[in-house]
Amino acid sequence: MLLLSFLALVSLSVGRTGAFSTVHQQFVALAATGGGVVKLNSTSFDLITAAKRNWSASIVFTSLDPRNSCEPCKGFAPSWTAVAKAWSKVPQAHRDSHFFGLVDFVDSPRVIRKLGLQDAPTVYNYPPTEGPRATGKSDYWKYDFSAHGWKPQPLAEELSKATPVPIPYSTPFAWDRWATIGAGVIALGVALRLGNGITVLLSIWPWAISTIFLSLVMTSGYMFTRIRESPWMGRDGGWVAPAPQNQFGREVQMVFAIYGTLAFSFVMLIMVVPRQRSALVQRVQVYGLTATIMIIYSVLIVFYKVKMRGKTTVSSAKPHSRVPQGYPFRLLL
Repeated sequence: MLLLSFLALVSLSVGRTGAFSTVHQQFVALAATGGGVVKLNSTSFDLITAAKRNWSASIVFTSLDPRNSCEPCKGFAPSWTAVAKAWSKVPQAHRDSHFFGLVDFVDSPRVIRKLGLQDAPTVYNYPPTEGPRATGKSDYWKYDFSAHGWKPQPLAEELSKATPVPIPYSTPFAWDRWATIGAGVIALGVALRLGNGITVLLSIWPWAISTIFLSLVMTSGYMFTRIRESPWMGRDGGWVAPAPQNQFGREVQMVFAIYGTLAFSFVMLIMVVPRQRSALVQRVQVYGLTATIMIIYSVLIVFYKVKMRGKTTVSSAKPHSRVPQGYPFRLLL
């Protein structure tokens, strides 16, 4: 608190060389106490992006207040913290010439209005205007989430263009993944040791269930989103990406649930219903499963209509006008 108050006083004399040196030292101290991230308000933002500066800065404009329910902001926050923490480990001579800042929409509305920001999170990089790293340009450049994704590794690689040396980020060891693999190997070994493992492995059902599950995961778009490093959701909080060529991480779960329900219904109709001895029970199951299939297919069509929202095409009658294309079909919903 005292540091930010001091920055406010220093802002009255930003034209002096000594003042700039003092401001720089205060930002160095704030970065050290904040785990590599300097939380900025309106005054300190103006100081860190002053017209005359011999340091550079990468600043994320976000909204972490729970009242705003910004899921993309919450999802991106760990990546930003991890990259900033990695930068805090470089030698002091380089570390103190670049800062990682954070501006919250709630705490600094004047900054948000000044920049005309509408989306969160947004990352701007401000190069130095003085010193050996000066580019002769004071304009900032924007980090492209659609091209580089939300993960810390590509973020560190792209932001290294703004730092004096590359950011030494390394992917943490995947303890959860290897723990799961280890637990599976142990469980399989115990099953084989007890003598029941061979029976399980020779049964058709474990392999059938595993095959159906893997097929559902892959046809839902899991590998598509992993290869392209798609974001978990849209920057506006949406779960469904517009156009068939794009897909969000949460969208995979939605498609998996829809396809999984349809697959379960068809398997029940084929494998379970014919074996029922009671005609009444069989009739109820047929009606129930058929209704489920019709409803879920209706949901699937609605889902596709949502994906095709905003899609336009050129009108043949009026070549210079564009009319909504969308998806014209529906089933029940």
